[in-house]
Amino acid sequence: MLRYLCLIFLTLSCGFSLAEPRDTMAGTVQVQKMVGGLKEPWAIGILPNGTVLITERGGKMLWVSKDGRKEVSGLPTVVAKGQGGLLDVVISRDFDKTREIFLTYAAPMGKGAGTAMAVATLSSDHQSLTRVQELFRMKRASTKGKHFGSRVVEAENGDLFVTIGDHGTPKHAQSMDHYSGKVMRVTREGTIEIHSSGHRNPQGGALDDLGQIWIVEHGPKGGDEINQPKFGLDYGWPVISYGRHYSGLKVGEGTHKVGHEQPMLFWDPSIAPSGMMIYQGDMFPEWQGDIFVGSLKFDMISRSALEMDELSEKERLFQDHYNRIRDIREAPDGSIWFLSVGDNAAYRISR
Repeated sequence: MLRYLCLIFLTLSCGFSLAEPRDTMAGTVQVQKMVGGLKEPWAIGILPNGTVLITERGGKMLWVSKDGRKEVSGLPTVVAKGQGGLLDVVISRDFDKTREIFLTYAAPMGKGAGTAMAVATLSSDHQSLTRVQELFRMKRASTKGKHFGSRVVEAENGDLFVTIGDHGTPKHAQSMDHYSGKVMRVTREGTIEIHSSGHRNPQGGALDDLGQIWIVEHGPKGGDEINQPKFGLDYGWPVISYGRHYSGLKVGEGTHKVGHEQPMLFWDPSIAPSGMMIYQGDMFPEWQGDIFVGSLKFDMISRSALEMDELSEKERLFQDHYNRIRDIREAPDGSIWFLSVGDNAAYRISR
């Protein structure tokens, strides 16, 4: 099976190139451009057979195989405006049985848009979606066109965590009457609850080997954060932050306040994080359990590790080689794929 997957990877067309060696603390790795000619790619999902689904923010999803690319039909209606559009795609844990995938997107709501999440069935030829069912949608629309989040993470029991930004209205992150600035937990039957609050704009999420969710979120000017959101807890925005407003003024009440959680790690200056992976594969045993985050600002992948309950950044991979890293995922064979929105391309990291 592994050999079969590798053959697919190596023969994907649509702009692939020869692998380039890159030095890392784990030794030299190979980075290969697998798909080119994309248009503002936002997320990548890797299917069990080694082919991939890629969302483009403008509203298209592509299925890419060794024979080329096909546009997937049957998508829900999206609002591709500002930072909104077609956003995350995740392959369900039981895809081999159900062929289900999950999508997040900016859904039309009156004169504005709101973050939504749906489940759909991918056809056997990978070219259409059927039984599209919206499981979650914001209570209230936003007209500001920013801070949609929006990643979906499948828990081990099949529940879905959906990350949502403050939609440009920071005070809503502290209000239980709004879903903005929250991590939501949604069951496959559509039951919805607020998992955690006080988030600015979480654009990455992943499970660790214990099944606990981690997220990464944009701060203002400085103060990007990695958090491990726990049920019922408040992560501070906009009451506390390690960043400042773009005007230079202090955010809220400083960096600490009782009742508001501290981040596991923060960056100042900001790296503009998007996409998160907690590596659990065998191809890179040195990286097992490490957290990888894409940087839109510094054109690199940040690798962090947890030691004695302290999370710290260990390495910045491939800085200035690939432009604006939007998403990063582990493949079934243990290789790592990432999307460069600046290059409009998908890359694969391997030995």
